[in-house]
Amino acid sequence: MAMMRLRREDPRVVGSFRLHRRLGAGGMGVVYLGSDRRGQRVALKVIRPDLAEDQEFRSRFAREVSAARRIRGGCTARLVAADLEAERPWFATQYVPGPSLHDKVAEEGPLSAAEVAAVGSALSEGLVAVHEAGVVHRDLKPSNILLSPKGPRIIDFGIAWATGASTLTHVGTAVGSPGFLAPEQVRGAAVTPATDVFSLGATLAYAAMGDSPFGHGSSEVMLYRVVHEAAQLRGVPDALAPLLSACLAKDPEERPSTLQLSLRLKEIAAREAHGLTDTRAPAPRREGDRPSSGRLTEEHTEPQIQRRPSATGTQRAAGARTGQRPPAQRNTTRSGRRPAPRSGAGRPAPRTTGTGRRVPANPRLLRQRLVVFVVVTLLVALGIAAAQGCQGPAEGLGRSDTSGNRGVVVGGSAANSPAVTTGSSPTDIRPGLSTE
Repeated sequence: MAMMRLRREDPRVVGSFRLHRRLGAGGMGVVYLGSDRRGQRVALKVIRPDLAEDQEFRSRFAREVSAARRIRGGCTARLVAADLEAERPWFATQYVPGPSLHDKVAEEGPLSAAEVAAVGSALSEGLVAVHEAGVVHRDLKPSNILLSPKGPRIIDFGIAWATGASTLTHVGTAVGSPGFLAPEQVRGAAVTPATDVFSLGATLAYAAMGDSPFGHGSSEVMLYRVVHEAAQLRGVPDALAPLLSACLAKDPEERPSTLQLSLRLKEIAAREAHGLTDTRAPAPRREGDRPSSGRLTEEHTEPQIQRRPSATGTQRAAGARTGQRPPAQRNTTRSGRRPAPRSGAGRPAPRTTGTGRRVPANPRLLRQRLVVFVVVTLLVALGIAAAQGCQGPAEGLGRSDTSGNRGVVVGGSAANSPAVTTGSSPTDIRPGLSTE
């Protein structure tokens, strides 16, 4: 904020504050930089002498200072002290270092869409706290927005009116900038939170374009445009234009609430900030360069794995007949690395690509192994069954007849089944021959 030396007519002490510099002058009076005995810096505004003589103004000013004490919010300058009974009433607010939004745009040009949305989101969130306290700022404009290191701050609450109060008491008492006043303020109707929404929309349009949405001209011309002509938003980014147009609606009922405005601006700020990162031009790739990660890496690494040699058809057929696996083959990839080691009970370890994706095993080889396992199992089971059928009854049911020969009973029982007799030596047994 620009500071000027004190003039001869300026006071040096107001209340318990010592004045150091002039910060500016407005419709209500002059703003000074002051400090208290502890060194705390404040922005102190002294009311104009002609307004100080207006008893109606003094009464209304006293009500608004009382309401301003209730405002609690991080986006506002806190009211520190005030004297409503002084010859020239004054009030002091917390001093906020940093340029105003007006000076920032005038010196550096319009802000980007992301910056405008971020500032607007913080300001609309601050207005939520202001309106909850029953106060309408009534004079939001770029010069009343300070861009501090901790974020934007709304200042100059000394001229705020309570919700429902009239703006124009009589000719000459209207306070504010014509290009940022709401239509209802110009007509002298009651002010509401929607009044601040209109002013904030005009302020954000100025930040995006570097100019007022209602152009330039005398106060009468500007006020006429505010009431009867549409706002000009040609230089506003497309992401913000629809929302700011809604804020500048002539009918207060058609404007968004401060809460809706805050949420919407947060979304736009996040999207625009992300869009700035995504739209950066990629670095040019030289011929022969290969990506190191991402989807393109998989397209380069997976074909190498798929081309790894496997057992031939002859070896797989031999393995199916004998129940053995074909001999392992030494293999390397193009980079000279050995294939993945086997783990567990002879099962190959899972293969992965360069990006860590698992490569499924060969389904044809799995089916062949399953067939070999089933065939071997069936052969073993049949062998066991044949052995039990040939040997088990001979050992458990054999007996000798009267001639001393050993008899073998085949099937049935010993009483009614034909017997098969043999000679004197076990080696003379002839299965299937009868001795009758």
